[in-house]
Amino acid sequence: MAGRGAPVLAAFAEFNAPASWRAIDFLSDLHLGDDTPRTFDAFAAHLRHTPADAVFILGDLFEVWVGDDARFEGSEADCAAVLAEAASHRTVGFMVGNRDFLVGTEMLAACGVLLLADPMVLTAFGERVLLTHGDALCLSDLDYQRFRAQVRSAQWQRDFLAKSLAERRRIARDIREQSRQRKAAQATGEWIDVDAAAALHWMRHANTPTLVHGHTHMPRSEELAPGYVRHVLSDWDLDHAGAVARADVLRWRRGGLERIAPAAAAGSC
Repeated sequence: MAGRGAPVLAAFAEFNAPASWRAIDFLSDLHLGDDTPRTFDAFAAHLRHTPADAVFILGDLFEVWVGDDARFEGSEADCAAVLAEAASHRTVGFMVGNRDFLVGTEMLAACGVLLLADPMVLTAFGERVLLTHGDALCLSDLDYQRFRAQVRSAQWQRDFLAKSLAERRRIARDIREQSRQRKAAQATGEWIDVDAAAALHWMRHANTPTLVHGHTHMPRSEELAPGYVRHVLSDWDLDHAGAVARADVLRWRRGGLERIAPAAAAGSC
């Protein structure tokens, strides 16, 4: 049985990796913006120097994305340039998250980046792995699930994108501030995790024993049930005072998944 309110999917999108691939990197939740220069530099260095054949970004690359016309200025322009540079050397895939769900086909096509469905089954090295950002499975966060349903609707997105860029940035700032206040009011240990029953339902339906997701900022690997393992990606933060510096990559090679530090220079990993 699916977990309470679990999204029911008739089928999962699938991507078959080329047989020539030897390594795939997964990362998520960088939350890049004007105030994350060190995190951006680490991300850019990794895209330039990783030996992986592909880098799959599973959502929340940006702290906020208000439309593809934002890519011509500021930190958005810097990130778009790095994505385009990396995509000229290796496959770069992007899955939208809860902060950057408005990244569109115009932006991705301009950068040469592959749009990844959420959820999606990735087949490589003779195995199947289920990929998702993770927010759709955080079923106990009822306020967020209502908000998610609203902003993912075609009508809401048309109305929002019809506004001026300045107005969209103002609205986004207000939403982010509300989110910060809500999180600040949460007691330690109250962070929302994915619904285990719903995650298992997806994994069984997708015929894969392995789930990789981000969103929760609680990196770990654990067994959800006998034979079913999830790997939670790390968020990245190398900028903010008081924060524990963190920036992990999950690398998939034939033989398994391992957590590594991002590449900092050519040939390092």
